[in-house]
Amino acid sequence: MRNGFYALLMTTLCLTGTAITPALARDAAIPPGAPASFADLTDTLLPAVVNISSTQKMEKPSAENLPEMPQFPPGSPFEDFFQEFMDKRGENGGGNGGGEMETPAASLGSGFIIDADKGYIVTNNHVVKDAEEVRVTFHDDSTVEAKVVGKDEKMDLAVLKVEPKKKLTAVPFGNSDVLRVGDWVVAIGNPFGLGGTVTAGIISARQRDINSGPYDDFLQTDASINRGNSGGPMFNLNGEVIGINTAIFSPSGGSVGIGFAIPSNLAKPVIDQLIEYGRTRRGWIGVRIQSVTDDIAESLGLDKAKGALIASITPKGPAEKADLKPGDVIVEFDGKPVADMRALPRIVAETPIGHEVTLRYWRDGKERKTKVSVGELEKAEEDGLLAENEKQTPEKDIPGKAIDVVGLTVSTLTDTGRKTYAVPDDVNGVLVTKTEARSEASEKGLEPGDIIVEINQQPVGTPADAASAFDQAVKDKRSSVLLLVNREGDVRFVALKLKEKESDKKKD
Repeated sequence: MRNGFYALLMTTLCLTGTAITPALARDAAIPPGAPASFADLTDTLLPAVVNISSTQKMEKPSAENLPEMPQFPPGSPFEDFFQEFMDKRGENGGGNGGGEMETPAASLGSGFIIDADKGYIVTNNHVVKDAEEVRVTFHDDSTVEAKVVGKDEKMDLAVLKVEPKKKLTAVPFGNSDVLRVGDWVVAIGNPFGLGGTVTAGIISARQRDINSGPYDDFLQTDASINRGNSGGPMFNLNGEVIGINTAIFSPSGGSVGIGFAIPSNLAKPVIDQLIEYGRTRRGWIGVRIQSVTDDIAESLGLDKAKGALIASITPKGPAEKADLKPGDVIVEFDGKPVADMRALPRIVAETPIGHEVTLRYWRDGKERKTKVSVGELEKAEEDGLLAENEKQTPEKDIPGKAIDVVGLTVSTLTDTGRKTYAVPDDVNGVLVTKTEARSEASEKGLEPGDIIVEINQQPVGTPADAASAFDQAVKDKRSSVLLLVNREGDVRFVALKLKEKESDKKKD
């Protein structure tokens, strides 16, 4: 029966003109629009990709961190052996002495040349971090020393400079914003110290956030990226750098088809700053922000979840001078729409320092606009502005109260409460002392010790203030309330849905 079936299948294929031949099988393996080979492309790109080795001097262990020398009878042959061993480790001031440098440890990474005349090379910061010496090996195996021009930990980028004795080959940056999921890419690097290695794949995803820094916006690819590829380029089929290979997701340490690259359009402004200033100069407006959830959008009267919600304002910062307030939702910055929270830091960071921009925001049910002068993030960090907190009005001593519509109990923030929950003196509001199991407050993550600073963007100083705010929301037939909550110095907004009354349910 089976033999008859296969005979019928092959006869059908022959009659329809679709008989399988080796040539047809080869042709079918090449997807439409894909190159038959990457060889011509890589021939032109390989000379621009370099291997990078950096060395870090390591402190010798001090004598007090070493085990004591065993005691042997006088004249024992082991006595001289162990004494020599301890002397080499710095014991009793022998050998090189404790605290001196050991043989440097080398690390391997990759990089690529962006300026052949001036010798500028781009790589990852973690490839050259804490390096005493950096050496660059070119495609022809020649090696030269490199100088670190500038580094940026936040985006994990570094720029090196070499003084070559020969003409170099550089590669241009491309536009990473036009990439689509499924586009072909080629990655070149130095995995495991093997030397220049080429892999190919596609863009698997865009705008990946892997929690590695404040500006995460990675390209994800299935092109094989392994240890040693860090800092290497990812190319499009035009030979342009559209990403800088930076990280992988791997339980085993090797490639499992999930690699991440910094998009070129995100990296290029930082690289330009490192070359010009030797450091970054990012824009800053002095706000701490959070995502706008569907519940928060509803409580604020927004038609959908969008923008960046201001959780707190840095005193003396640009946002305070522009009269922005916690609870405002930034929806547009310098003419660029802010689709979500992640978009704002990048837009602000790329804005020139001192530039006055128009900022559109949502407050009290309508869109407003203001002018804000962009400051410098690095200077604000140096001046300690980012560590300051706003001071608020002291509260009155009023007993606690249960808020049944959301299932929590609040009380006055007394000195005892401050000590119990380690609440700073400059934080004021009402203290959450209890949340009911399976209540709205509990499900949204509120806990005893949280401080409710505002309700519906109005300050609350007493449990009576809190109860009144909830009662007013019920009377206004609002479906939710918006809380500003301080937990151990971390300020965030929380939207709580109001429990429907039994009388209202019966009316429906």
